[in-house]
Amino acid sequence: MAAFDDIETTLTRLDKRGLYRRRRVVDSALSRTMVLDGREVLNFCSNDYLGLASDPRVAAAFAAGIERWGVGSGASHLICGHTSAHHELEEALADFTGRERALLFSTGYGANVGTINALVSKRDAVFEDRLNHASLLDGGWISRATFNWYEHCDARDLEARLGSLQDDAGRTLIVSDGTFSMDGDMCPIDDLVSVARRAGAWLMIDDAHGIGVHGAEGTGLVDPERFDTQDVPVLMATLGKAFGTFGAFVAGDESLIEYLVQRARNYIYTTALPSAVAVATLASLDIVRSEEWRRAHLNELIERFRSGAHQLGLDLMPSSTPIQPILIGDSGRAMSVSRALEERDILITAIRPPTVPQGTARLRVTLTAAHTADDIDRLLEALSDVIDRRAPE
Repeated sequence: MAAFDDIETTLTRLDKRGLYRRRRVVDSALSRTMVLDGREVLNFCSNDYLGLASDPRVAAAFAAGIERWGVGSGASHLICGHTSAHHELEEALADFTGRERALLFSTGYGANVGTINALVSKRDAVFEDRLNHASLLDGGWISRATFNWYEHCDARDLEARLGSLQDDAGRTLIVSDGTFSMDGDMCPIDDLVSVARRAGAWLMIDDAHGIGVHGAEGTGLVDPERFDTQDVPVLMATLGKAFGTFGAFVAGDESLIEYLVQRARNYIYTTALPSAVAVATLASLDIVRSEEWRRAHLNELIERFRSGAHQLGLDLMPSSTPIQPILIGDSGRAMSVSRALEERDILITAIRPPTVPQGTARLRVTLTAAHTADDIDRLLEALSDVIDRRAPE
């Protein structure tokens, strides 16, 4: 057991460096406001981009799903856990994304790790954006393929690194987030498609933060009117953000999805999503596609926030998405500003290393269609007071 004696020392070191993570207990449904530690706070750290997590129509569908299907699936999809509710949702998601088939996964992390590991292994190569989500990076590392970084959103650097591949290399997979969860910027998808085609590689896009938010009817960054499965063979997206439910899916052509059914261990050996979640997601999908006002309102709020933040001289990162990071730099100072905002009943999480690189701690502001213009103005007023008061001399 001596090898594990340093666990407590590591925890103490993390705490001293301001990198210790603590859970918060929420005592209300998720919305623009929530009850935290016994008081109501205005919430600016949720991924519920379209405000659907507490929508009564989605909740009613979930309740109806429980009434019919019960609570748990009781098995993996390949045993007896795959119901007609799952099947209907997969067909609806395939139609939504303009692809032949879609495959449900229980989590986004599992979808990414399982898909990458099914597609590449020894003698293959995977190329990933340096700032990809942890699930994408972990998938690449675990796969045993030759792992290669490329500089963030830099298609030229990617192409240069692809040029170093050996002639006898096996499969080549390029992997990128669509919208980067900590910076809020979007990948140069047109350039990535072109580079992948020239290299004879497959391109995988994780559109977790773009699906539902961007494009006609919320189809996301991988717009089916512009990109087909020859351009982006592997599309992954999650259901716990703009859709307001839970789970994830991969969409592609028939052969890809059937291959994942046979080879993706995170699909094969995981209990299926509750059928009631599938029923709720079908209701959510209808709202995502039909209620364009939610995206329009969200974009208006993004513009309002960015305009006000620029007037205050805040160090905003370049983002046109609901993720609006304010760069602070020092982890301790980021935590101090976050606590001061909470004293004003505004909840914004400070993001620190190792989630982001050293020296780039930030406040990760996330906006949703449930927010109002008054909410944005209240946030900007609080940021002005707090960040000015704590600005270094």
